[in-house]
Amino acid sequence: MNKIKIFSAVCLIAFSFCNAQKNAIVAHRGAWKKNNLPENSIASLRHAIDLKLPGSEFDVWRTADDSLVINHDAHYNKLLIEETNYVDLIKFKLSNGEKLPTLHEYISEGMRNNKHTLLVCEIKPSEISKERGQKTAVAAVETIKKLKANKNTCYISFDYDILKKIREIDSKTSLQYLEGNKSPKEVKADKINGVDYHYSVFQKHPEWIREAKDNKIILNAWTVNDAKDMDWIIAHKFNYITTNEPELLKERKEVKN
Repeated sequence: MNKIKIFSAVCLIAFSFCNAQKNAIVAHRGAWKKNNLPENSIASLRHAIDLKLPGSEFDVWRTADDSLVINHDAHYNKLLIEETNYVDLIKFKLSNGEKLPTLHEYISEGMRNNKHTLLVCEIKPSEISKERGQKTAVAAVETIKKLKANKNTCYISFDYDILKKIREIDSKTSLQYLEGNKSPKEVKADKINGVDYHYSVFQKHPEWIREAKDNKIILNAWTVNDAKDMDWIIAHKFNYITTNEPELLKERKEVKN
C-alpha cells in the first residue's frame, strides 16, 4: 500500500470517529470555569472526564531541563518555562494546591476511568526556536506512546511544522491545525486530519466548512463561549466545538436538538 493510500485510510478512521458525534464538546484547558478550578490542572481534566465530555484540551511546554509540563502561557508565575528548571517551577502551587503537572502525570490521569474523553494535546510553539518546538513535539509523542495513550490522544498546534514533524514519526495519529490560514485542501495535502480554527475564521470562510466535509477533514472551532456563536456552529454540524463553557454548550445542543 502506498503512502497516499495509507494516509487516506488514517483520515477515514479519524473522520469516522469524529463523525459519529456531531458538535462534540471539547473542554478548553479542561472543565474549569464553572467550579473555579485552575485551567490545565489535573482537577479540571478529571472534571471533564467525570462530565463524560467527548474531549478535553491541554497545553504542553518543555522546561530548560527537558520536563514536559502542562500550562497555557509561556510563563508560569512570571518565569519563562522554557528557560526554567522544573524544580523551580513547582515551588509555586496552582490555586487549588496542585503542583504544575507534568505530561506524564496528566496523561496518566487522563487514562484513568476514562471511556469517553479524547485527550486533545496542544504542542505550544517554542519561544526560543522552531527546532526546539519540534523536539518538544517528538518528546510528547514518545511519552504518550509509552503510556499507551496514543489511541486516546490527538494533537493540535499553531505551528504547522510541529504537526508535520509529528506526522513524520507517527503515520496514524490525528492532527489538527489551529492558525486558520490554510484551507482544508491544503492541510489534507500535508497529511493533517483536521482544521481547528477560531470560529470567526469559518464565518469569514464559510466555504471551508463544505470543503472540509467533502475532503473528510475534521472540523473543530475554538473558543466558542457565547450562546449565539454556539448556535451558529451547531447549525453547521462541526465535528468538535472547543469551549470554556461546556455546560452552556450542552444546554444549547439540547435546545437545538
